[in-house]
Formats: sequence, structure tokens, C-alpha cells
Amino acid sequence: MKKMVVLLMVVAFVASTAFVAIADNGPAKIKLEAKMGTVTLDHTKHQGLTDCATCHHTGEKVSCKSCHGAKPEAPKAKKAFHKLCKSCHKKNKPAPTKCKGCHVK
Repeated sequence: MKKMVVLLMVVAFVASTAFVAIADNGPAKIKLEAKMGTVTLDHTKHQGLTDCATCHHTGEKVSCKSCHGAKPEAPKAKKAFHKLCKSCHKKNKPAPTKCKGCHVK
């Protein structure tokens, strides 16, 4: 009987840990500081619009600037953001495509 209780507790712990790992989708909002003004990305909203690999193309859920602007082989953050974000926004209207639509001073 004790073994069964211990086994159930272990299974419950592993299941709850796995659920927390799956449920962790990062911050609800992400703020990107830029010369033109801060871009506030509604991360929760964007998660429902596309899959994670669209933005997190390395397979890791890390900050964009951990590569873009930090590693010489990665394109600069500004170039990567504008290419990815603007191309998607142009396809998915009424998303903003003008500078002040995303950049707020």
C-alpha cells in the first residue's frame, strides 16, 4: 500500500511539473527599446496567431537579442525584427506597418 501511495505521489509530481513546463509561454508583453520608440509586443496575442518556431527559429525560447546584436553571424535585431514583423503584418491586416504603429516614444 505504501509503495502505491509513493508511486502515485511521484506520478502526480512529474505530471504537474510537465504541465507547468508546457504552460510556461513566456511573458504576456515584451518591450523592445528602440531609437524610434519602444515597441510593446503583445506576446500572448501573437502566440495564438502563429507557431513558436516563426519567431523562436532556433528552437529555444530565449530573448531575440541574445543572438541578434550579440552574435556576428546573426542579423542585427532591427533588420530581423523589421523583416519578420513587417512581412507578417502586411499579410495580416489590420496589423500596423507604419513606424509609429509599433514604435511609441
